[in-house]
Amino acid sequence: MRATIFLLAVIAFGVALQKGIIEIPRQWAPWAPLHIDDPITPITKFKLKRLENDRAGCLAALDTVPEGELDVSAVADYSPTASCPLTNIVRMNSSSVRFNRSFVATCPMALAWVMFERHELQPAAMEIMGSRVSQVDHVGSFACRNVYHRENARRSEHATAEALDVTGFRFENGRRVSLISDWDDEGNAGEFFRAARDGACKTFGNVLGPDYNTAHADHFHMGMRGYRLCS
Repeated sequence: MRATIFLLAVIAFGVALQKGIIEIPRQWAPWAPLHIDDPITPITKFKLKRLENDRAGCLAALDTVPEGELDVSAVADYSPTASCPLTNIVRMNSSSVRFNRSFVATCPMALAWVMFERHELQPAAMEIMGSRVSQVDHVGSFACRNVYHRENARRSEHATAEALDVTGFRFENGRRVSLISDWDDEGNAGEFFRAARDGACKTFGNVLGPDYNTAHADHFHMGMRGYRLCS
């Protein structure tokens, strides 16, 4: 009896959706395309995951960034080395921030970065530091290697360009902060870094920093695998 009631309820809900009686906001609708300025919800990571093998859909989502606010170019699949083929990738040149150098990334990772930047990083910078981020300093996204360079370890996210290692930020007011120097700062720099880490965890699958282990003492590893490993 309960199963019948549940089934009827599901059918009624589906009919209501189809007829437009019930409307689900786009950011909460798993079937709706990802839009860069949609509020981040628990559904966002599902949508990013779904775009791993959907180059056209991912590029369409990047195209929702307002004109002139993102410089990214699609890159054909290729293999920098035989053991590390790259698929569904783009080159990130700049966004609302400069980068100390451009980098290749999977398209979903680029999307995760831009959403983090627009929804979390810049608001935190303004609230805590009183100035927008003007440049992000990083030490790369792609490296054909295993985790921690160990011979028998699993492949790193860097081997598929699914992660970016961020070392610090520069602000429009001229201030510069780095993880190696300012993570333990008891003032606004330390507060900003923790807000940036926590904000990144809303779009990235894992964000590893100085609290995780000594190997990450000088950078945030922002990767796509997993769901919410945030340390």
